[in-house]
Amino acid sequence: MVNSPSQTAAPERRERPRTGADHAPALGASNLNPFGDLVALQHLSARLAKGLKPMLEGLMRRELRCWAEPLEVARFSDYRASRGEGLTAWQPLAMEPGRARALIVIDGKLVLEMLDAFFGGEGEAPSPMPEEFTTSAETMVARIARGMIAPLGTAWEPVSRISFAEVADANCASAPDLGEAAVVVTRFGFAVGEAAPVHFDLIYPMAGLKPHGSKLTAKVQSAQADVAPQWRTELTRAVMSVKLPVRSVLAEPMITLGRLMELKTGDIIPIEFGPEAPVMVGDRRLGTGQVGTSGGHAAVRLTSLEDIQEGDFQ
Repeated sequence: MVNSPSQTAAPERRERPRTGADHAPALGASNLNPFGDLVALQHLSARLAKGLKPMLEGLMRRELRCWAEPLEVARFSDYRASRGEGLTAWQPLAMEPGRARALIVIDGKLVLEMLDAFFGGEGEAPSPMPEEFTTSAETMVARIARGMIAPLGTAWEPVSRISFAEVADANCASAPDLGEAAVVVTRFGFAVGEAAPVHFDLIYPMAGLKPHGSKLTAKVQSAQADVAPQWRTELTRAVMSVKLPVRSVLAEPMITLGRLMELKTGDIIPIEFGPEAPVMVGDRRLGTGQVGTSGGHAAVRLTSLEDIQEGDFQ
């Protein structure tokens, strides 16, 4: 069950067998990873995990913790064998430009748990497990894939221009035949509260990443270091010079349409207002104040201010 408490002290990070460092292949063996340390791709996965959180919470109907596991480079045949013969969803995503396809891999049990949670259940898979997916389960897999497209594009944008798209008529119940092709396996975990975590994988074909190899191995730069201090100062000065309309609404009387149509010059509209009036900046409430005079001009003395958050006036 997705949201059931863990009955064992299993680690939150799923262990995967490793045969050695990816950047140090054995003599005479083909190098699966020609790029070395995929620093940017690891950071990209962490960013993607944050972007996937709202989508997963919408499907699970619960608040979740989401994270990215360390990535791994492997032969697809080895990865395929490690998953065994259990029911698994293999959902492709087109990587554009180019003809490469990423692959979303989800345990069949997790797919059915998510389906149950989505329709208001407790996140339980049927027992015994079915041998194939129902139409509803396949629809759930397609929904997950569609929900990942936008977060994937956002996560990749700072690194390289890759867009992702659905693959028409994809059969998620059948694993593709990629043979000995090298792939990068990125794993994502999520959990409800302190419940046992569950995982799914996003696989990139190494061939599809080759055009972006130099960007994927680049060290992450500080965003602040890229901004010249003089430019930042000038930008701050310009922003602080922007003028915003400030107004105070004394009263907003209500009259009928019939009365409005009968109004003529000299008519009086009665209004009522209290000792304090709201003070507005644009369409945002700045606070309240007392109406009076200052230096011979009408003025408002602020008596309270709203809690202004960053971005309120963007």
